[in-house]
Amino acid sequence: MTDAPKRLLLIQGHPDPAGGHFCHALAQSYADAALAAGHQVRRVEVAQLDFPLLRSQTEWEHGETPQALQQAQQDIAWCQHLMLLFPLWLGDMPALLKGFLEQVARPDFAFQKDGGPNPFGQKKLRGRSARVLVTMGMPALVYRYIFRAHSVKSLERNVLGFVGFGPIHETLIGGMGSISAADRLKHLEKLAELGRKGD
Repeated sequence: MTDAPKRLLLIQGHPDPAGGHFCHALAQSYADAALAAGHQVRRVEVAQLDFPLLRSQTEWEHGETPQALQQAQQDIAWCQHLMLLFPLWLGDMPALLKGFLEQVARPDFAFQKDGGPNPFGQKKLRGRSARVLVTMGMPALVYRYIFRAHSVKSLERNVLGFVGFGPIHETLIGGMGSISAADRLKHLEKLAELGRKGD
């Protein structure tokens, strides 16, 4: 490996705690290759975490992060590069993953209120890159060019970019309902290559 080893965090956003989905196979391919290349890898399995949903702005701003998510926050702060995987459900990320992001991306952890004209002035997670990987039933080109990848762009701009992640790249894998074994292997190999690069 020519590049220096990185601290990688892999967040598995598939909400099925039983696992066994293509998202899980992709994550495993990435992690195995990254470890073999000398990177450090930590993993967060959102489906295995037990946490409540936020129900008010006051709770988000002044409540404590649930104990079940405090390690996830530590892992986010630790990482140099984030790989976030999830399936597209009803045009967006699954609700469980959205609830997770709302809980961990709190003031004083993800950004600092500076009291000035910009209440969200200081992005506290600068210096970290990210990749968003999304699987979906529709062809990826349809989602990207007809639907303009709206939910992924919102995640990149309004969540990850908002707290300082950058650059942010994306990988879209479509046609999951009829994907061939050859295409599955191709995508797994691509994830292994990303893992080796720490991207």
